[in-house]
Amino acid sequence: MVLQLFKSSKPDIEVKSSAAARVVSVHSGGRAAWSGRDTASLTRNGFVGNPVGFRCVKMIAEAAANVPLILQDSERRYESHPLLSLLARPNPTQGAADLLEAFFGQLLLSGDGYLEAAGLEDGAPRELFVLRSDRMRVVPGADGWPVAYEYAVGGKKHRFDMRGEVQSILHVKSFHPSDDHYGLSPMEAAASAMDVHNSASKWSKALLDNAARPSGAIIYKGADGMGSLAQDQYDRLVDELSNHHQGAANAGRPMLLEGGLDWKPMGFSPSDMEFQKTKESAAREIALAFGVPPMLLGLPGDATYANYAEANRAFFRLTILPLVGRVMGGISNWMSDFYSEDLALKADLDSIPALAVERESQWRRVSAAGFLTDAEKRQMLGLPSLADE
Repeated sequence: MVLQLFKSSKPDIEVKSSAAARVVSVHSGGRAAWSGRDTASLTRNGFVGNPVGFRCVKMIAEAAANVPLILQDSERRYESHPLLSLLARPNPTQGAADLLEAFFGQLLLSGDGYLEAAGLEDGAPRELFVLRSDRMRVVPGADGWPVAYEYAVGGKKHRFDMRGEVQSILHVKSFHPSDDHYGLSPMEAAASAMDVHNSASKWSKALLDNAARPSGAIIYKGADGMGSLAQDQYDRLVDELSNHHQGAANAGRPMLLEGGLDWKPMGFSPSDMEFQKTKESAAREIALAFGVPPMLLGLPGDATYANYAEANRAFFRLTILPLVGRVMGGISNWMSDFYSEDLALKADLDSIPALAVERESQWRRVSAAGFLTDAEKRQMLGLPSLADE
């Protein structure tokens, strides 16, 4: 009696289910599985785990970091300056190329690049450091503009206050149409193509593990043409196939079939044959997102440029120089506050081998223009005016 009262004191639990639950469960297996779009996932899948993404980032970062730079103001070009010395040896463990390559790499991987000015002496920094983008967080103020940057490492956080006259952090970000504080990286734009490329590579690896040939079927026919294997016979057959006939080490090994068993090979389907083309198309899409001509990556099927030199010149003109110009413009404005001078860091176009042909043509045209004064010619070539002009 007590048990009956106890049972009736609790209401029955009503179990509800969606009318579409069965349909969803059936079709969920066919949906594409995309990798994460956070900086850590993009770096792992698109840079560390993808040769095309790795090469694109390395090519751009190394080329941009080794572009010769000039420092000038409105009156002269500096042969020596504290800023040039700082860039030549930014910190005890890095040179100029190392620092800039790390900065450009962070910018390409995450869309954000951070430089820290450390060791202020007489108002100017003594060292520069690149900070990892995945560890930095923007702290916006009431008006939406950043008032601080928070850098987290191993459970510890350091806050950089940005409300002073001179700011210790330089934040260069790529354009992002829907984010006010963080940039959009080429890696994120190419993430879908990278997932396709990685999946195609895994498919190729699985094919190689299966002796680099299409699979087949073992057909069993009993004495009367019908019948099925017993469970122990079936398990033994599966074990033999797994241990002795799968994998690259067993490629070409003859198969011994007992009575009633017949091997029927299966050819590649049209969809299987398209995997390689899909992989090559995804590789070109990755290169397109980064602005690297596929010809420079050795990708087949691309004949946009007449030769390698033309593709390399387009690579510098359309990708490297705009990136270097934007970053050096940010560093120039940032460092001008420290040195109280209107400084301009620019790429030395005359010293870039890839642009030698068109630069020579430009110099020839400007020099032959007799209707221009020397001051106008220097201005067209990006040179500062002479002191006596």
